[in-house]
Amino acid sequence: MTYNFDPEGWFDRQRAALEVRRDRGEIDATAFDSELAELDRRYEAMVARLDGTYQIPRSPADDDPGGT
Repeated sequence: MTYNFDPEGWFDRQRAALEVRRDRGEIDATAFDSELAELDRRYEAMVARLDGTYQIPRSPADDDPGGT
């Protein structure tokens, strides 16, 4: 299974959506800052979960110094 999630792209889209809400007057600057801080927290937690989760398994050849 291939997992091609792009956390930076996700963050950029979420931030852009917040900026649109702020620009439309749906949220004020204080709410924007608060929601952006929560978005940052979620992004950091997501990256921490994704970081280093996949490792290529060792093969028997990795343990054979002669390469046979």
